[in-house]
Order: sequence, then C-alpha cells, then structure tokens
Amino acid sequence: MSPVAALEPAAELSVTAEPRGTTAADRRPRLAAYLAAAIIVVVITGFSVIGVVSVLPESVDFLQAGYAVVAAAALLAIQLLWFSRPSARLDATTSRVLFAVMVVLAYVPMLTFGLLWASMLVYVGSAALLILPPRYGWAAVGAIVVSTVGVYQVFDAKPTTTIYNTFGTLFYVLVFYLLSRLARMVHELHAARTELAQRAVAEQRLAFARDLHDLLGLSLSAIALKGELVSRLMRKSAERAKAELAEITATAQRTLSDVRAVSHGYRELSLEKESRTAESLLSASEIAVRIHLDQGDLPVQVRTLLAKVLREGVTNVLRYSDVEHCEIDVRHQDGKVVLEIVNDGVTAGDPALAPGSALTVLPEEVAAVGGSATAKAGADGRFRLRVEVPLPDGPGASAAHDTEERSESASKEIRRLLPVIMVLMGIGAAAHLLQLTPRPWEIALVVGSIVALLALQFSYFNRPSTQLRSAQSYGMLLVQACLIYLPLLPLGPRWVSLPGLLVGTALLVLPPVAGWVFFALNIAAYAEIERLSGANITATIFYTAATVMTSLAVFGLLWLVRLVTELAATRRRLAEMALAEERLRFARDLHDLLGMSLSAIALKSELTARVLPLDRDRAAEELTEVLGLTRQALSDVRSVASGYRELSLDSESRTAKSVLVAADVRVRMEMLGDDLPTPVRTVLAVVLREGVTNVLRHSKVESCEIAMRRTEGGICLDIINDGVERNGDRSAARVPVVLPAPAVAGSRDTSPGSGIGNLSYRVADLGGQLTAGVEPDGRFRLRAVVPA
Repeated sequence: MSPVAALEPAAELSVTAEPRGTTAADRRPRLAAYLAAAIIVVVITGFSVIGVVSVLPESVDFLQAGYAVVAAAALLAIQLLWFSRPSARLDATTSRVLFAVMVVLAYVPMLTFGLLWASMLVYVGSAALLILPPRYGWAAVGAIVVSTVGVYQVFDAKPTTTIYNTFGTLFYVLVFYLLSRLARMVHELHAARTELAQRAVAEQRLAFARDLHDLLGLSLSAIALKGELVSRLMRKSAERAKAELAEITATAQRTLSDVRAVSHGYRELSLEKESRTAESLLSASEIAVRIHLDQGDLPVQVRTLLAKVLREGVTNVLRYSDVEHCEIDVRHQDGKVVLEIVNDGVTAGDPALAPGSALTVLPEEVAAVGGSATAKAGADGRFRLRVEVPLPDGPGASAAHDTEERSESASKEIRRLLPVIMVLMGIGAAAHLLQLTPRPWEIALVVGSIVALLALQFSYFNRPSTQLRSAQSYGMLLVQACLIYLPLLPLGPRWVSLPGLLVGTALLVLPPVAGWVFFALNIAAYAEIERLSGANITATIFYTAATVMTSLAVFGLLWLVRLVTELAATRRRLAEMALAEERLRFARDLHDLLGMSLSAIALKSELTARVLPLDRDRAAEELTEVLGLTRQALSDVRSVASGYRELSLDSESRTAKSVLVAADVRVRMEMLGDDLPTPVRTVLAVVLREGVTNVLRHSKVESCEIAMRRTEGGICLDIINDGVERNGDRSAARVPVVLPAPAVAGSRDTSPGSGIGNLSYRVADLGGQLTAGVEPDGRFRLRAVVPA
C-alpha cells in the first residue's frame, strides 16, 4: 500500500495541541523553530517508513530488501539534512548534485520494485521547488506529475488508482515544500531580529544626533561665542563683561536642566500640553488665537514631532510685533495627521525662512518619518506653516512599515497554496471513493460533505485573524466533526472523509492537554473503524499511520502560517525593546558626559564674574577654562551622537581638581600612573566625572579626597567628601550600600541619584562593584572597584 494512502478519507481523525500561548514572547521564536523541525521530521520520516514497509513484503529477497532500505534512507537523509533543514545554506552546486542523486534514487529502484516505489517521486518534486527558480521548479513538478501518470500506465494500473496516486504525489510534494519553506521562514525571522534591532538602533542614533544638535549644539556654541566676547570686553567694559557672564551662567544652567530632562526619559513631548502653552503665550502677547486639536491616538514619535513643530511655529509667531491673529489646527486627513499654523503680520521677506533658521530645518526632520513640511508667506501677509506626517496604518506609511509589509509577502504566497493542498485532499478522497462504490447517492453524500468541510476550513479556520480559543471556534470544530463522522452511519465500510482536517485544526483550537488527548482518541477510533470495516492488520496500521502523518502536516501548515504572522509582530516588539535600551544608553551617556561640564561652566562663569572687579588676570584664567570646558562639551556631544567615546582619565582628573578648587573645596588627589585598558580607563573617568558632579550638586563641601589605587580586586577609585550631615543630604544612604545595575531597563533611579545609578550599569558591565554611602565619621564615600 502506498504512503499516499494518507489521503484516504477514512484515514484521518483529529488531534489537538496548541503550543501557542504557552511560552513567553521572547522564547517563542526558538521554540517555534524546534516545533517546526519536529513536524518536518515526523511527517517526512513517516512517509519514508510507510513507503519502505509497503515495499518489503514484496521484496522477499534479502538483497532487494537492503536495497530498498538504503535507497529510502538516502532519500530521507538528503531531504532532512539538506533541503528541509531550516538553517541550511543551499549552495547551488551542492544542491544540484544532491538533486541529481535524488532523481536517480527515486526513478532507478522502480525497475526493481515497480509501482511500490512510485511514491518516492515526492522527494524530487519538493526538492525542485526548494532549489530551482519558481518558473523551473513548477515546470519540474509538472514533469514529475506527468511521469507519475506514465509510470502507472506502464504498469497497467486502473484509471482510478492512477488518479488517486497522482493527486497524492502532488499533495505530498506541496506538503514537503510548504513545511520546509515555513520552517525556514521561522528560522529566518528569528535570525533577522538582530539585524532589525541594529537597523532600529542606527535610526535612533540619527534621531538622537539631531536632538542633541537642537538641544545642546546651539547652547554650547552660544556659550563659546559669548566667552570669546567676554574675553574681548574684559579690558574695555567690566560691566558689559559681567552681563555677558551672567548670560553664560543662565545658558549653562538652562542647558543642564535640559540634559537632566533628557536623561530622565529622552524627552517625549505632549502635543496637548504644548498647545495649552502656546495658547497662554499668544494670549499674553495680545494675539487672538484659535486652536483646534484633533490628534486622536498618535504614536509617540509622531506626537513628539508635532509638539516640537508647534513649539517652533509659535516661537516664530512671537518674534513679530504686528501679529494680531493666529490659528493652530491639528486634524486627521487621508491617513495622515496635519498641523497648520497660520498668522498675519508677516511679509514675504520673512527672515525666519533664511537658511539655517529653525523653520528651514523642520522639513528634514519631518521627512525623516516620511512626512512633508512647508513654510511660506503669502501676498496677503498671512504666514502658513503646514506639516503632514503619515500614520503607521495610513496609505502614506513610512518606509519601515512598507518593509514589514514586504517581509510578510512570502507568507501570504504560501497561504495561497494551503487551499490547493486541501483541495487535493478532497480530490484524493473522491478518487478513493470511486474505487469503493459506484452508487450515485453515496458519491453525492461524500462529495457534498467534503465540499462543506473545505468551505468551512477556507472561510474560518484558514484565516489567520480567526480567534481560535473561543466558543465560536469550539462550535465550528463540532460542526467539522459532524461533517466528517455522521456520513459513517449510512456509508458503513464505504465511508470516506477528511479526518486530517479535524485533527490538524483541533491541534490549534483546543488547549494543549485536551488537544493531544483528542488526538489519541481519534486515532484509536479510526483504527477501530478500519478494523470493523474488514481491513487486515497491515492495512489498518498503514492507514492509521498515514492519518497521523497527514494530520500533523495539516496542523504544521496551519500553525506555522499563523506563527510567521505572530513572529513578525514579535520582531517589531523586540526592535522596540532594542530601541528603548538604546535611548536609555544615550540618556546615561548624555548625563554622565555633560552633567559635570555644564555644572562647571556655570560655576566658573559665576566665579569669573565675582573676581573680575578684583583680579582681571585671575578672571581671564577662569574664562579660559570656561572656554576649554565648552569646547570639550561640544566634543562630548559629537561623541555621544556617534556612539563612540574614549575618555582620558588624566584629563578628567585635572578638570575635577580645577572645578573643585574653583568651588573653594580643598582637594587631595592621588592617581595611578599605570597604563590601564581602555574600557577600565573610560569607566573610571566617567565615575570620577559623575562623582565630582555629585559633590558639586548635592553637598556644601569643604574638603574632598580622590584616590585611585590597585587592590586584589583590581583598580579601586574612592571619592570622599564631607558636608553631608551639615547639608542634610537625604539622597545618600546612611550606610554604604552596593549599587547593582538595575534589573529592568526602565526601572527608576536608585536612591543615590540618577547619575550614580547610571554608573552601576557601567561598572557592572566590567564585572566590578559600585558602593556609595555615609561613613561613620559623617563623610560620603563613592567607591568603584573594577577588575583590571
């Protein structure tokens, strides 16, 4: 008996097992790959075993039996280890050689075993589809189908037998091909997570670089320019120099506040809050304002971008004294969200449109998310700023969304082949029925039930959007069972149906334990039906095994098609997680690198202003350090934006001492002159920078000790200061505590402060330990021990 008997209607009962939903989203891709491989092994191995067993009773000769086993084992090994292995790289030359071997193993043994070996042509057809271009692959399948018909005619098979086995061969060709393709897609999606996350991180770095430029670049450049101006004014006008120094201090403090805001969430702006602020500012400037806000549920990126555009637009309106009316409108239109700011009192020669202005930069930022921005003044004196941003589900979706759509096109192609496979099952069942009975009413009953089964399968269970764990699905499963088993009552031994559809579908619908129990009961029931119908032991085993195999094939195809869709969503979530982690890394870098620089700029600017009337030479020295710190901060901005950074421990120690001395703090510093590895040197430099920033921010310190030395655990850096008790600093722990890296990326900062909390990540990454707390003598100690 041929393995194609798996198509036999009586050979298929129901199975239920749903691995879905039993694992976490992050583990599902790996488990999916394992399950896909298991289904392939069971189905293809079962097919080979049935084929060999059907040959052996006729091959009484020992050598012929060995010949059949070796040939079948070779076909199975090539299929499983090369063509159907999800992770296999199908080298063209190797694939063609193995394909040629398959052709020989599939056709030559037919000279010995005749029709009993004809089912092995399935291997050749599935391999052709997997390795050849579609045009040639389907042509090869057509040739194999024609050769199957020719083989059965050569051996004088009955027409019904020829039709039945020809459709069976085509059925298994498609099953092997689809199972292999879907398993490979699961593997590729799992492997593509890293590439997608890297691409999302790269895009986030570009966005972060733009934000850094907007947030810090202009402020630091302004400080540098004003510092140069103060240097020139010091000899001419002390009062003007002090006024400029006051502006430097204010700018540094404002920028430091922005840095802290970014480090606590990488700013997500509220469009609603910005609109209220805009209304308040415009009303206070005696400008009649009308705001219509219909934002709906917008993605964070779109909402933040529109809030930023609104802020820039309102700032531009406030520059002009002749503005009397302003209209702000946010609305949805054709799959996009549109923001318009219209005001009067502006001429066509608006300086806001000069190259390099804030409004001329907006189109680049909007274009980065697939939108468009225009800003122009009309002849009527009304200025219009219009921004259109596509929504993720709209027709103007971004390129990233289009890429995701294209990545799912392959699974949609495969979905279209599923109905073909199930129609072939129905045709095979009808062909088998013709071998059992010529009665028209029996043929009509079977064909009618098969058509109803296929209609139910196509319209409900084959749809990926169907909610499987629901009362409706359970009811549809019951209808499917009735369509399969009720015809058994009038047909008796001539019963023919498609139990494999019920078994495979039930594996998706029912909970795992109930599903496998249902599977076992149906297989046992089918075996009993075969026995009662008069089949012998061998035929019963063959048909039952074929039912198991076909049921698993249906389950595997339905489940894997659904899984590919689910993995695409999981892949997007993983990309979002990688993007969130990158945002946090940027926030930590920004805080750690720029916090002390900006604090030092503000402090030294105040000091310069105080000593200017008393000692101009000392003021000039302090101003020189302000300029040096500003240039260093600008360099740090570029290093954070690019993602690559190596700090100088020597430079940081000199800067720390200079800043503390400027704050009237007695400093005792002992540093190692050893040449440390770059990662260790960079982490200790960041610890030193943040430790000194913490001293300046939280404590009224009189003395500070900084010591770095070698210990058995590696390199130890201590930063100790007094003044904690006098300052009533409650942010510090009352006893030294170990600060491990927070277990959750989005967790809130630890008590010693966001900066020190960030350090725990860096120190832990090198296998070190960070402790912070108040010593018994009332002094605060920050200690970092890093293996060297």
